[in-house]
Amino acid sequence: MRPRVAVLFKMKRKPTEELMKYADVEFILYPSVGELKERIGEFDGVILSPLNPFPREVIERAERLKVISCHSAGYDHVDIKAATERGIYVTKVSGWLSEAVAEFAVGLTIALLRKIAYTDRFVRSGKWDSHKTVWSGFKEIETVYGKKVGILGMGAIGKAIARRMKAMGTQILYWSRSRKEEVEKEIGAVYRPLEDVLRESDIVILALPATPETYHIINEERIRLLEGKYLVNIGRGTLVDERAIVKAIEEGKLKGYASDVFEKEPVREHELFKYRWETVLTPHYAGLSKEAMEDMGFQAVKNLLAVLRGEVPKDLVNREVLKIRPPEEVKMS
Repeated sequence: MRPRVAVLFKMKRKPTEELMKYADVEFILYPSVGELKERIGEFDGVILSPLNPFPREVIERAERLKVISCHSAGYDHVDIKAATERGIYVTKVSGWLSEAVAEFAVGLTIALLRKIAYTDRFVRSGKWDSHKTVWSGFKEIETVYGKKVGILGMGAIGKAIARRMKAMGTQILYWSRSRKEEVEKEIGAVYRPLEDVLRESDIVILALPATPETYHIINEERIRLLEGKYLVNIGRGTLVDERAIVKAIEEGKLKGYASDVFEKEPVREHELFKYRWETVLTPHYAGLSKEAMEDMGFQAVKNLLAVLRGEVPKDLVNREVLKIRPPEEVKMS
């Protein structure tokens, strides 16, 4: 019997066609939690995006479900604990996504220091009346070259950021849950304790996942260590206490903040909006490149099918599930 798989977003055509070779696929596009509770019991597997919340109340209705395949590197939209308790495998993706997000992180950093977004709005508003206006008013523009860049999180995305930043003539400091000796050897990155990275860097880039341990890792106390510096967030909105960010900008202590993520998304109004010179804000789309989206689709399909074949994907998130429900019990004939 072919497995039944639900896809909860508009996945790219080619990965969808690959999935359809091996499974009966139904698209339930961006369903509410209520709709998911009604339908999830019909499926053996599900592929979802970060825009698809998958809480405990849905998982508890998933009688047949064996695998939740995340079409993203992040998985905080899934209740991992509930999935593990029920013996449901949860997977994530990397690869092209890491490169796309790293590229975007560098772009955000350049835009923040060189005021690219601000000056684009300046030109479009018709305020460019002379070169004197620009040269006399835009004195606080800085280069990335020559700076010390601190990276919090040296996973696949952090490593890709470090390689790019090193090529731009910066010194790389980093903090991660474990030392990454291969990155230290390759680009000369220097491992430092968290507070030292904040204290010694000119620019700090957040590339951490959302976990209980990383919640508000940049809080009011730690943001004091960032006085006169720049902060860039391409991880998750919950990594920072946004009220502390606003206060630091208002008091002139934080030079600038660029972020692709917010504590609550989507965002229609925010105190950060009024700081146009000091901020660059984008709508959680760092990974949205054609190449990355297609590659993520193929990886999500590969991970899902691997679990249903009784295999253990390398990007399995909840490895504890192997003790609760071994692969041979998940395998579909």
